[in-house]
Amino acid sequence: MLPVPGPRPLVWAPAAAQVELLLPEQGTGTFEGARREPLRLVGAHVPGWWGHDHELPSGTDYGFAVDGGPGRPDPRSPWQPYGVHGPSRTFDPDFAWTDDAWPGRDVRGEVVYELHVGTFTPEGTLEAAIGRLDHLVELGVGAVEVMPVAAFGGRWGWGYDGVHLYAVHDPYGGPRALQRFVDAAHARGLAVVLDVVYNHLGPSGNYLPEFGPYFTDAHHTPWGAAVNLDRSGSREVREWVMDNAERWIVEFHVDGLRLDAVHALVDDSPTHLLAELARRVERLEQTLGRPLTLIAESDQNDPATVTGPDQGGRGMDAQWADDVHHALHALLTGERQGYYVDFGSVAVLRKALTGVFVHDGTFSTFRNERWGHPVPEGTDGHAFVVFAQDHDQVGNRAQGDRPSATLDAGALAVAAALVLVSPFTPMLFMGEEWGATTPWQYFTDHDDPELARAIREGRAAEFSGHGWDEGAPAVPDPQDPATRDASVLDWAEPAQPDHARLLAWYRAMVALRQRDDVRSGDLSAVRVHGPGGEDDDASGEEGRLGPDDGPAFVVDRRTVAVAVNLGREPRDVRVALRGAPRLLAAWDPATTVDGQVVHLPARSVAVVSWV
Repeated sequence: MLPVPGPRPLVWAPAAAQVELLLPEQGTGTFEGARREPLRLVGAHVPGWWGHDHELPSGTDYGFAVDGGPGRPDPRSPWQPYGVHGPSRTFDPDFAWTDDAWPGRDVRGEVVYELHVGTFTPEGTLEAAIGRLDHLVELGVGAVEVMPVAAFGGRWGWGYDGVHLYAVHDPYGGPRALQRFVDAAHARGLAVVLDVVYNHLGPSGNYLPEFGPYFTDAHHTPWGAAVNLDRSGSREVREWVMDNAERWIVEFHVDGLRLDAVHALVDDSPTHLLAELARRVERLEQTLGRPLTLIAESDQNDPATVTGPDQGGRGMDAQWADDVHHALHALLTGERQGYYVDFGSVAVLRKALTGVFVHDGTFSTFRNERWGHPVPEGTDGHAFVVFAQDHDQVGNRAQGDRPSATLDAGALAVAAALVLVSPFTPMLFMGEEWGATTPWQYFTDHDDPELARAIREGRAAEFSGHGWDEGAPAVPDPQDPATRDASVLDWAEPAQPDHARLLAWYRAMVALRQRDDVRSGDLSAVRVHGPGGEDDDASGEEGRLGPDDGPAFVVDRRTVAVAVNLGREPRDVRVALRGAPRLLAAWDPATTVDGQVVHLPARSVAVVSWV
């Protein structure tokens, strides 16, 4: 691990003829009038590093200038108190931790709760989020996944346009607040997973190219030139990424990392960055004596993501499985536009629940090509994170509308049961557990008028490619402060009767995961019975009826089963469990069990077991 800015300034600038340390007047927030002190080349074994002999006390504002240029923040800045363009500030990571007894937690198989700091509470800070952690304890989740906190331009944003990856966004409370948040979570028995973005940097405040070859035109991504992982200078860029991951684990005690869009980490090196990172984290895990979990978001539907490096894989512990979401969402809502075009039947849901990837080498209509690879038999279902909602699937809708905006309570209960009583690692999106009525929209806060205009226009035009109607109502203006404000959770809702009922159901489903047969990651035990299921010889189209007259079916896991009725009339479904099943939980109190037949009221779900 290369040294991060700590008491001695250090920066990598391999092509520079001169690098200066800038020391502005403390508290001014600008490089104007800063004292300049020359740096010298250090570390002959790693060329291009410039350092200073003197230490900077904690809390000192500083920056660098390359070849007489303007003052710039540190590429490894630990703190950006004045925003992404202003001076960096040194930070002493020493903290009075109270989590010495925390054993750590392997996040796989746990119920994960995804939250966005800026909208989880009206205050939008880590300190305010601490005040809501007891709600998560009462819900029963095992881990909190915090969306990116790396410093980004403006006050509000999703966090996926961070430009200072080592710094905690100061409006959230800065680095000390993140330490307090993790410590408070551990005190309550909650693991913390931090969302990190290594595939690109945001459009405002990215000064890395002025220091070195952090990007390469040899590869391209949806955001432009790729992060340089395999061309000249890439060794230090790779260390910049891996040191960042290690920093969050060591200095902030996080239990895992969720890596955004790893398919955009283009790397033709003999050892892919992810595999190298996996080995680094495995060694760190042994040193610290606690489990660490790496979760990847990947669009490739490739089980190699969670295959060990020794078997030629990327070594991630888990990956998001969007196909499970698409199969469930399209069945419940009847939506078929955009990437939902190949989803919507019970038959497709069955494939997702038993094989994870619907597109596992099959033709993807949306992509207009064959896509994905099958998951090998014996793969642990816990290696796949599944959800009925997440920040992308809600926030990337034109209006940021949640399923609760269109689905009735029964359908929301069905979604909860199918996700939480599954062989995967289930994830909830903040507010989902009570059917939050607040949307979660795309919002930004850039002060560059041209950038703001480009984002407005690009966001409005984006939806035509996904089959959304660009007409009425208009796509919310990302730059309007009201867009962020509308996305803040309403914490008065959980106490209201309808919301309280759904919240109680979520708590019951989360509690069921304490049973070994529910928690199991055995994919081979999953069977789906009903239209489009294993006992249906037809094409499965009768299972593609949409939200108004849906099918009834059973997801059987040998000793426990989820019985679903999406129709508008009561249905009887048969469960293939040994002996006489008993009712564990039912959304509608009128549900009864007679032998192996479950009598389901309309738009309802029940969980039964024979043990």
